[in-house]
Amino acid sequence: MLEIIDIHKTFNAGTINEKRALQGVSLHLKPGDFVTVIGGNGAGKSTLMNSVSGAYPVDEGKILIDGVDVTHLPEHKRAQYIGRVFQDPMMGTAATMQIEENLALAARRGKIRTLRTGITKKERALYKEQLATLGLGLEDRMTAKVGLLSGGQRQALTLLMATLQKPKLLLLDEHTAALDPKTAAKVLETTQRIVERDNLTTLMITHNMRDAITYGNRLIMMYDGRIVVDVSGEEKKKLTVEQLLSLFSKASGSDEVNDKLLLS
Repeated sequence: MLEIIDIHKTFNAGTINEKRALQGVSLHLKPGDFVTVIGGNGAGKSTLMNSVSGAYPVDEGKILIDGVDVTHLPEHKRAQYIGRVFQDPMMGTAATMQIEENLALAARRGKIRTLRTGITKKERALYKEQLATLGLGLEDRMTAKVGLLSGGQRQALTLLMATLQKPKLLLLDEHTAALDPKTAAKVLETTQRIVERDNLTTLMITHNMRDAITYGNRLIMMYDGRIVVDVSGEEKKKLTVEQLLSLFSKASGSDEVNDKLLLS
């Protein structure tokens, strides 16, 4: 479903501030794979995700989604294949619009707009049903402005919006990092439920090693613009934080682990 073939990305090339963010990264995801991505600051996690989404053009290599070469497609044209949830709960929703209006925008993504009634009864019933699955009571507040919701509620709504059309690929960019631990756990449980229900191919960046181990069927760890650890299946299920750190040290040849990673 996702093929990343030997991609490279360098920022400020040829200057004193040159940063080789991605150095020959290759990654292949089968349909339904739920891959967690972990690594310290500057490891290349966000650059990888931004390269897949089209926010950053790559210098070399190829990116294919469901067999379609999207390497040179701009971000807005890749949107038909991708659903994305950002770290900031304020992104991904329109604060001054109602909950049902936000869902209507998500439902119409990539479709031709007409002068028909904004939201039909059938659509409203569908949105109500979908909101009820979140278990946050938002189905009874469909006309409330999104700006009035808490960070966790907004992030859950953004997740629902990103998956409403069942994208080929779901990108989760540290989507619980700005939430308190209890709310983050709730959003992660909701994430896993939606991903499993719709068999979505998912790439999730996290700073939390326990979450990286707990969720998904595969874990990759990045360091210095490269993938240095890649575990899946039974090996991942049995993995502990200590074993993960040991794998990282052996693969990277470094004991350097970001403080934020350890504290998580």
